[in-house]
Amino acid sequence: MIVLITGTSSGIGLSAAVQAAEAGHQVVATMRDTSRADALRAASPDIDVRQLDVTDGDSITAAIDGVIRDYGRLDAVVNNAGAGHIGTVETDSVDNFRKVMETNFFGVVQVTKAAMPHLRAARGRLITVTSVGGVVGQPFNEAYCAAKFAVEGMMESLAPVAAQHGVTVTVVEPGAVASEFVANVGVDVETVFEAAGPYAPQLKAYVGRTSTSFSGAQTPDEAAATIMEALTAEQPPFRVQTSDWARQFNGVKLADLDGSAVQKLTSGWIS
Repeated sequence: MIVLITGTSSGIGLSAAVQAAEAGHQVVATMRDTSRADALRAASPDIDVRQLDVTDGDSITAAIDGVIRDYGRLDAVVNNAGAGHIGTVETDSVDNFRKVMETNFFGVVQVTKAAMPHLRAARGRLITVTSVGGVVGQPFNEAYCAAKFAVEGMMESLAPVAAQHGVTVTVVEPGAVASEFVANVGVDVETVFEAAGPYAPQLKAYVGRTSTSFSGAQTPDEAAATIMEALTAEQPPFRVQTSDWARQFNGVKLADLDGSAVQKLTSGWIS
C-alpha cells in the first residue's frame, strides 16, 4: 500500500509513519520543513520523506504528483498535520482565527481535494486525525475547535459520497496525547495571561486543569495504533477514538441533545 501522511516531523504523525512502514507499507512521510526529519529517518530509514505544506496549494500538488509519478498510485492518505491555539474571541484576533482555520481545516480540504482522484482510482482510504475537540467545544479553544468541528462536518458529509466510489473515510479522534503538539501551541503562557484581560482567572484555571490532564496523556505510539487499525481494518468505522477516555468524553456530547451536559462539564474547567 502506498500511504501519504502529513505532519510527520513529530508526535502522532511520526509514530504513524513508522508503524505503517514497519507493517510493510510504502510510506511517503510529508512535513513542512524537511530539516526536521532526522528523528523520522533514524526510526525508519526506508520511509520516503517529502516536503508538503498543507497551507500551500502548489506544495500539495507537487507532493501528490510526485507520488503518482514515482509509485504509480496512491492507496491511502492520512491527514494529520495541525496546529493548536489558545485564546478567546474578545481578546484574540480575527487573523489568528483565520490562521488556525487555514492549517487545521483548509489544509485538510486542499490535501483531500488533490488526493481524491487517486484514491478513487485505488479504491483507497482517507483517514483524518481530528480531535475530541472536533466533537466537544472546549473553553479557550474556540478557533481550534471551530476548525476541528469543520473537519468533522466535512468528512461526515463526504463519507457516503466517497463510499459510492470505493473510498473509505475515517476520522480518528485523539484525546490528550503527550507530544510536541501540546508543548508547541505557539504561545508563551505568561504573555497570554497578560493579554487575557478580564478572562485571565478563567484562563489560568483552564491551563492548570489542562496541564494536569496531560500528565496522564496517551503516547503518540498509542494514538497512532488507532490510525493503523483504520488503515488495515476490512471495514473501518467512520469515527474512532484513540482511548477509553476519548470515547467517554465524546459520548457525553453525542448523547447531549440540549447541550447542558457539555456546558456543565466544561464550565468546571474554568472555575
